[in-house]
Amino acid sequence: MSPGFQVFSCLLAVLAGMSVALQQVLNANLRAHLGSPWWAGSVSYLVGLVVMLSVAWLAPGPRFSESFAGGAPWISWIGGLFGAIFIAIAILMVPRLGAATTLALIVVGQMIGSLVFDHFGLFGMQQQPANMVRLAGAGFLIFGVVLVRA
Repeated sequence: MSPGFQVFSCLLAVLAGMSVALQQVLNANLRAHLGSPWWAGSVSYLVGLVVMLSVAWLAPGPRFSESFAGGAPWISWIGGLFGAIFIAIAILMVPRLGAATTLALIVVGQMIGSLVFDHFGLFGMQQQPANMVRLAGAGFLIFGVVLVRA
């Protein structure tokens, strides 16, 4: 990957993180308006579903029936469950902890989970040991939560 494309890829990842922050703030606002975290989460998922179906329909690549021919393991089909858990917890926590603290804690959880998945090669991930440098990085993220919370 060229250095320019690598920088562009990193910027896209930062943009994705910013969109998660915005999504959680908007979901918390919708919760306050609707009076229900469950309806707010449902609306979030419905809008996301419409967008993803539109992109899947318009983008080049396999069609719906062709996508199911691969026979993915059952665990691969339940990723949306964890997205729902994420959305529900974030909707409940953003008003209590604030957006910055909630999302900082979410990033720490993502890092810890990712280190475990990488270290043990879980769910088809290439095994990458959790060495001291990677663990120090996770430690700095935890320290960052403490600073954001102060």
